[in-house]
Amino acid sequence: MKGKKINSNTLLLLITIALFVVMYAVGCVIYSSKGFTHLQTFLNILINNAGLLCIACGMTCVMLTGGIDISVGSLVAMDCMFLAVGMEQWGLNAGLLCVLVLLIGLVFGLVQGFCVGYLEIQPFIVTMAGMFFARGMTAVICTDQVSISQNAFFVGLANMKFEIPFGAYTNSKGVLQVPFVRLPVIIALVVLVLVFLMLRYTKFGRSLYAVGGNEQSATMMGLNVKLTKLKAYMLSSFLCSVGGICFCMNTMSGSVRQALGLEMDAIASAVIGGTLLTGGVGNVIGSFFGVLINGTISTLVKTNGKLLSSWSNIAVAALLCFFIVLQSVFAKMKDTKK
Repeated sequence: MKGKKINSNTLLLLITIALFVVMYAVGCVIYSSKGFTHLQTFLNILINNAGLLCIACGMTCVMLTGGIDISVGSLVAMDCMFLAVGMEQWGLNAGLLCVLVLLIGLVFGLVQGFCVGYLEIQPFIVTMAGMFFARGMTAVICTDQVSISQNAFFVGLANMKFEIPFGAYTNSKGVLQVPFVRLPVIIALVVLVLVFLMLRYTKFGRSLYAVGGNEQSATMMGLNVKLTKLKAYMLSSFLCSVGGICFCMNTMSGSVRQALGLEMDAIASAVIGGTLLTGGVGNVIGSFFGVLINGTISTLVKTNGKLLSSWSNIAVAALLCFFIVLQSVFAKMKDTKK
């Protein structure tokens, strides 16, 4: 029996995974003396990008429908400011604030999804308006940078460590270092698994692919295209708010200029992970490795110590262009075979 042929979508995912493995291996070889080979270095990438992973999962779902959401960075900033001011100045319960943040995300996505799905306004215009609104509301809540330090419950959650039973090492001072992850990583990985299962095994997940592949065909199949788009944007904003909570646990502050460019990191992670900008193709596993590649590049630049942080943006931009060209080549090859 002949083995199944690898299609272009699977090949894109394999290229992404291989790129991450090679990139990380190169880092281990070059910067082994700086601790790059330690398990904690990899775990730190997950810790620093837990919020981005949640956002990238939501972005992937929206992009599968052929849409885009550039409001996520501003929504994260608004969430962080709301949490910081709510705890430090208003004295509200951290759990209640987190629930309110998730509700805000749902409402935010409902409005954007209604405009995109039912009013048929271009997603870029709708989410750009959402971006300006959320960034403006962040300043309305407070214009100063607010640090979270007085809420013992939230500080405790943010500082919580989950130790890994392997990969321990002794540092230069002779102190045993046990690898660990923080709560945002656990949340992000749970989100990743749930979204993966949703896309693979549920009717809604299959609807996202169908709508992004061909809206007319999806309509003829009996799918409610408008409702599917609305749900996609609601899911994206909800996961963005989950990511906002994770982001806040890492930064422990709220600021008007927080999370600038985060939406581009999410889009880049999804595209590098194999999600097509035209919709219909992609998965969150690819987006996960896209986030890891993004984080690895930043870690390599920081570990070097002599390079400007802007080099990480240049590297991500180059990879983004590479994968867009690669997607285009595979699409033309597929059309040629038909």
